[in-house]
Amino acid sequence: MSSTEPILQLENVTKEFVGAAEPLKILNGISLTIARGESIAITGPSGSGKSTLLNLLGSLDHPTRGRVTLAGRDLTALDEAQLAIVRNRQIGFVFQSHHLLPQCTVLENVLLPTLATHTAAPPVAIARANRLLDRVGLASRLTHRPAQLSGGERQRVAVVRALINQPQLLLADEPTGALDHNSATNLGQLLVELNREEAVTLIVVTHSLELARKMQRVLKLDNGLLEQVS
Repeated sequence: MSSTEPILQLENVTKEFVGAAEPLKILNGISLTIARGESIAITGPSGSGKSTLLNLLGSLDHPTRGRVTLAGRDLTALDEAQLAIVRNRQIGFVFQSHHLLPQCTVLENVLLPTLATHTAAPPVAIARANRLLDRVGLASRLTHRPAQLSGGERQRVAVVRALINQPQLLLADEPTGALDHNSATNLGQLLVELNREEAVTLIVVTHSLELARKMQRVLKLDNGLLEQVS
């Protein structure tokens, strides 16, 4: 259940890409407030800037103008070292491609984000990894490598890896795009359940109307502007 306290705020955010001709404006003065624990889908045509917007929300990119605030902290005022800490501790990322390391086991892949601040995964992180992997139905796959998993299983590992450091914000870019319908449906339902169980704010970029309808709010990005659909 979401609270009224915002976790994320965008204030008049504009993003332009400078080319040989005039600057290409992808986002045009977007303002948005997202409550803690909320689930949101961002939809829109291909090339409309959905992934660009998600990168700004996750501090992977910087706005040309405007401000992005996470938990009351202005991300646009932080240097790269500070942003790296924010991304590691406060934000989890899930992409269309799982980006698992092929040489690592399921458990090792999940624990990788914990190694940014530790030489070895602490016992509390190992316990959390085991609990979450059991929660998503992968307790029997801990020592398997990605090549031994199905596409849906690999994405579930990626979701657990994104949650291992207990982030406040979970960003998913087309997380079901490479999956068959049954696996996509199951992953979408899992994301909804983890949004509630982990009290993590969930923002999903998707072309899937089925996945979008599972979120509390659906927003559409088109012509550089963001509007609420439902």
